[in-house]
Parts: sequence; structure tokens; C-alpha cells
Amino acid sequence: MKIKILAVITILFSLTANAQKTKPDTVKTGIYITSIHNINFKDKEYTINLWLWMKYKNKDFDFEHNLEVPLAKTVDKAFSTVDTTNGQIYLMMKLQCVMKDTWAIDNFPFDKQTLRFSIENSQFDSDALVFVPDTLGKHFDPRFTLRGWTIDSIKVSNDIKVYETGFGDESLTKPHTEYSSFKTKLVIHRDAMGLFWKMFLGMYVAFLIAYMCFYIHADSIDSRFGLSVGSLFAVIGNKYIIDASLPDSTTFTLVDTLHGITLLFILAVIICTAYTLKFIKEDKLKQSRRFDFLAAQVLLFTYIILNVYFIYTATRV
Repeated sequence: MKIKILAVITILFSLTANAQKTKPDTVKTGIYITSIHNINFKDKEYTINLWLWMKYKNKDFDFEHNLEVPLAKTVDKAFSTVDTTNGQIYLMMKLQCVMKDTWAIDNFPFDKQTLRFSIENSQFDSDALVFVPDTLGKHFDPRFTLRGWTIDSIKVSNDIKVYETGFGDESLTKPHTEYSSFKTKLVIHRDAMGLFWKMFLGMYVAFLIAYMCFYIHADSIDSRFGLSVGSLFAVIGNKYIIDASLPDSTTFTLVDTLHGITLLFILAVIICTAYTLKFIKEDKLKQSRRFDFLAAQVLLFTYIILNVYFIYTATRV
């Protein structure tokens, strides 16, 4: 019995020792963003300048050479310094990164975006290394401004990034690897009203030109058709110009909605003009004028209500 108890105690001590032995080292990590610029919607990228610092004891981590920025297109290290006082490594570096990210354009130009920045160590997985965020102080320079944007919040955190591969390591029984990551999320929203009118003013002018057909005398029915058709092509051209500055999207965005509504209402103007022509052919001028007046009020009121609704909805998301 005593032998069995000793065996159990030995196993427990062995398991405890192994657990202590495999406990991952911590890397206290902080970030301070000095600027974000060159936000490129078409190419889905932006440039970020930042200070990054790490405090750790295991010199094998060697972040000067093993630092990995998974979402970065390019990483340029402008400056780095290392302090090894009191057996702890304090590494600080200044980086400029061109980041690739996805954009949420459903409510463009009243959109909110989340800019993501994360780092990993390319040589040590989560069994050996775990990031701990340094949350003291601010994480961005309050004096830097994103032209046309407002910063809502910034959050730093740590996480485990899972890769469903062994990266060629045949000793693994399952192609599964986990790496600790340090993450930063910066939420920004666009100051959009000026941009909105700059992009959509041509569309609204085209609609008003088509709408004015209701106030052209019925004798000039050809002019009414000509103005409406011209406005139709003007709206289509305006949409192509806006789409050229945005990334491809499979969803129906606010840009698509407003242009679609405008095209349908211009089509409605053309249909109403054709119906007016029917009255004129039957010498019912009084009825044609009454129909034009009623159609003009109903279409304008409905068009305004729909635009206000969709724009308001986009600004509240």
C-alpha cells in the first residue's frame, strides 16, 4: 500500500513539475500609434506609423528578427533599441507598415471601419510565448488626425491564433498549431456629409431635370422624353464614377440603393410622360395636366421619403 501511495505522489510531483516546466513565458507588449494615412479604399490598404515595445526575459525570442505582422503588406523598421538591464530585455522599435484589410462599404460614405494591427513571434508558439498587453496610458497620439475621419475607440488585447497546419513538422499527430498574438483594433467613422454631396449632387440634379418634365407643356412631349432619357444616362454615369473608387462588393450598398431608387423614379417619370401622351392623343388636355400635377407630387414626395429613410438608416448603424 505504501509503495502505491509513493508511486501516486511521485506521479503527481512529476506532472506538477512538467506543468511548471511547460508554462509559457510572457511578453508584455505595448503600442503607441503616431499616424494613419494613405487609406486606400480601392486597394483595401492603409499605412500606419507606430511605436512598439516588448518586455521579456527569454533572449531566444529575438523579436528584432522574429517579429511577424500577419496583416502587413510591407513592414519597415525605422528605429530599434534594446535594453537588457536587470536580466530583462526591453525592446522598443518604430515601425511603418502598409496594412491590408477588408472594408465595410455597405453604408458608404457613412461608413465605420475597424483598422486591425497584430503581431506574432514567427519561431515560438503559444506553448512557449504568450503576449500580455500593456494597457497603461493612451495607445495613439491625440494630436494626429485622420483627414475626413474621427477616431471612436482603440482596444489592445491578446489572443491565440490557430493555424490548421503543422508547417511541415511531421512529429505532430495533428496538423494544428497555435501562436499567441497581440492585437490592436482602431474603430473610426467618416465625416461624410461633405463627401456625400460631392458624390451624389450630380445624381440628384439629374433626377430634378427629369422631374421638371412634369412642368413642360404637353405640346413639347418630345422634349420631355429627351430630358428624361438624358437624366437616366447621367445617373448611370454617376454610379460608374463612384463605383470606380470603391472595392468590389457582392452586397447591395447604400450607393447601389440610392442610384437604384433614382433610376426607378426617372423610369416612372418616363412612364408617366407616355401616359400623358395617351391623354393628348385623345384630346384630353385637362386630364393630362391634372395627371401631371398629381404624378409630380406623389413621385417627389415618395422619392424624398425613401432617400431620407435610407440615408438616416445608414448614419445610425
